[in-house]
This record gives sequence, C-alpha cells and structure tokens, in this order.
Amino acid sequence: MPGAGHKPAAADGGQLRGGAPRVVWQSLDADPRVVSARSAAQRLNQLGRPSHLVWNPLAGEIIQLIPIVRAGRSLGGSEGLEHPGPPGPEEAGTIAGPADRAAAVRADCRLAAVNAEGRLCVQICVVAFAWEPFTSGPMAGLQAIVRWLDSWGIRRQWPAGPPAPFPHGHAGDRSRRLWAAGGHFGASQVPSWTAAGPGSIDVGLLTSLAAPRGVGLQQADVIRADSADNADSADNADGADPRHAVALPDLDGIFETSQPAAVALTRVS
Repeated sequence: MPGAGHKPAAADGGQLRGGAPRVVWQSLDADPRVVSARSAAQRLNQLGRPSHLVWNPLAGEIIQLIPIVRAGRSLGGSEGLEHPGPPGPEEAGTIAGPADRAAAVRADCRLAAVNAEGRLCVQICVVAFAWEPFTSGPMAGLQAIVRWLDSWGIRRQWPAGPPAPFPHGHAGDRSRRLWAAGGHFGASQVPSWTAAGPGSIDVGLLTSLAAPRGVGLQQADVIRADSADNADSADNADGADPRHAVALPDLDGIFETSQPAAVALTRVS
C-alpha cells in the first residue's frame, strides 16, 4: 500500500482461491493511545496471525505485513494480541517436535479455509477495542486505506449490514450467501469464526469519509485510487485536523523476538 510502513510477515496464508473481493475489519482489543501499529504488527507475526494491514486510527500509522494478492492469516483465531492458551514452541523459544508440527499443520488447514476465500480477502487489524468502536474517534489515514481498497475493485458495500455491538457479535449473522457477495465485513460476520469485534462501527461513516466532496456513497462505489483528483483530496484530508495528531511512545521493542513472548500484555505507562 502506498505510504504504509512495512513489516513483512514470516509466512502468509498462501494462494487466494478466487471469488468476489472483500475486506474484513477487526479490532485487536488494544489501546491506540498505548500500542503502536508497528508493535501490534510485530506481535501478530509472533502469534502466526499476520493480517494485511495493521492500523492505529488515532496516530494514523499504517503497517503492511502481507501483499494484497496473497492470503492473510488473521481470520479464524483469537482476535486480540494475547495468546489464547500456553505459548507455542516458537513463542517459548523451544524446538517444535513432531506433535507441535502436526498441530501447526492442522491450524494452517483451518486458517486456509476462510483466509483464502475470494480473489482478494484483505484483513485490516485496527488497534482499538470492540466495546469502543473505532469509528467514534479520530480515523487518521482512513482515506488512504479505503481508496487503496477502491483501486483493487473492492466495492464500498456492506452485504451483511453493520456489525453487531460488542459482545453480541458472537451470535451475529455469518451468512455464506452474503459473504459470497464481497465488499466490506466485520470480523463477527465472517463464516466459521466466532469473533465478537469490531463492535458497532458506523459503516456509512467508515466507507463514505473517503468520498470526494459532493459525491454520495453509491457513487463512491466506483471511485478508484488512481484518480489524481481523489489522491489530492486524500492527501489533504489525512492531515487536515491537527487535533488528531498523537505522539505515541516508541513501542517497537515491546515484543522482542529474541525474548520469549509474553502470554499477556501489560499496559505501558
């Protein structure tokens, strides 16, 4: 993605299998005032669950881990940055045995089933809480993200409607028919995944903010990022409000790969 930072994932989800292009928005259950996008991306890499993008909407920091033409690995597992159980061999710094490798293969099969669906299945992990929808605050960098998705032919439509408020997403509609239509989805709307996030985000606000002045949401469906006028508008919009500028502490080393990964995150003061 143009303008994004990069932290390449150690592994992606493999080849995409075709179908309508889509994007999935998910929350990482992390405080955007405390955790940087780069630090979150590093943690997802450690957990073996890298997404395509990690975005801190408060700071406007965007990190890309996986090329958009490859499958991600963030769908189908834990939503947050904490390990749901004991750390795996790679996290604990030990050598994986035959049983560990077999478990990893089984996990890969589960991931591939949903992560590789669609000719594009973009996964955007937002440094935010599901119980505090990220659309209720600053969304610095949103225009660049949505127009990048536009440029790859992902329509600004929400076939399954707005995601359910937290914690009711666990019981949300995960229709295969709606999923097959492509477009934008919340993690709680992904088939075969019991995710609860990203909460009750404002879907109209999320996909209409990137539209040029005077263009409605329906017209915005066909906007492409390679339009020079749109690109100029996005550049101006991203930096328009200085109130959204936030200085984050340098957290790039919060999850050092040379150390065993923590089972739980602690707040950084």
